[in-house]
Amino acid sequence: MKRRTFLQAATVGAASSAIAAPAIAQSNPEIRWRLTSAFPKSLDTLFGGGETLAKLVSEATDGKFQIQPFAPGEIVGAPQALDAIAGGTVEMGHTCSYYYVGKDPTFAIGTTLPFGLNSRQTNAWLYHGGGNALLNEFYAKHNVYALPAGNTGVQMGGWFRKEIKTVQDLQGLKMRIAGLAGQIMGKLGVVPQQIAGGDLYPSLERGTIDAAEWVAPYDDEKLGLNKVAPYYYYPGFWEGGPAIHFYINLQKWNELPKAYQAALQAAAGYVNVDTQAKYDAKNPAALRSLIGAGAQLRPFSQEIMDAAYKAANEVYDETSAKNADFKKLYDSYKAFRSEEYLWFQVAEYAFDTFMIRARARG
Repeated sequence: MKRRTFLQAATVGAASSAIAAPAIAQSNPEIRWRLTSAFPKSLDTLFGGGETLAKLVSEATDGKFQIQPFAPGEIVGAPQALDAIAGGTVEMGHTCSYYYVGKDPTFAIGTTLPFGLNSRQTNAWLYHGGGNALLNEFYAKHNVYALPAGNTGVQMGGWFRKEIKTVQDLQGLKMRIAGLAGQIMGKLGVVPQQIAGGDLYPSLERGTIDAAEWVAPYDDEKLGLNKVAPYYYYPGFWEGGPAIHFYINLQKWNELPKAYQAALQAAAGYVNVDTQAKYDAKNPAALRSLIGAGAQLRPFSQEIMDAAYKAANEVYDETSAKNADFKKLYDSYKAFRSEEYLWFQVAEYAFDTFMIRARARG
């Protein structure tokens, strides 16, 4: 009797193991993805974000979910990243939404709008103002899903081969500038150019372009832009808080086990914070180094800032009138911006202004 009971128990146990083992295997499958980055490997802040994500996801899944980052050109070029992700050539990418305004101007809002939100406000809108949900509703039309994955903070205005003092000085100037900022600067006489980061130095050196904006001192110094364009302008009013995203093929995202989705979300969240922390830590020393090497630091004139602000609002009104997707996102973005600056002008502005003056006094 005892033997029969033991055998029955053993049989049930074996059957349970046979059922449980495949279930566990199915919930934790071996997955290999490729990630195409829009950023050259020399930029450890940006390309490094993809590497950090891959490391964290692997560790969180005991090595079962592997993601391999590739630099631009290793699989596809930076301008082709969105199509490669949407079409399934690669499973995901690390890029900026505004690179694809040629497809639809709404893509600009996924990164930033000129005279828009700063980085903290951008994260607030994305995470708690419904921004990323609205963006993913739009991105779904292009077969991608997005996770916030970095910010640079307010960027510099870029490198110019000659001094720019008035709007008249912008007439006919060929400038590498991304997103809707190109249209806005176009209203001021600039001839906007779309050029990948890795091509900026030779383009400036040959005089193919007269100016180029990229990011900020740390990355700009790595690209050597000060060697071919001496005047360094600020602020990059077109990029007050530009968000970078991880874009994932929508079907691939939906097929992932929930645990793997959670691992990706957590890793992307870490990259989102870590990227700007690196910039904030490294930019001061890089700026001192650039100035020490001869860079001529210049603020944009009030005339240029005012003219650009007026042109920006014209572009947003014109685009909203003919593009329903843009209008839906811009209405949310604009309303959130209004509330944010109502608050920031109180405590934040007062504190920052005092600290800047206190430092100047020594």
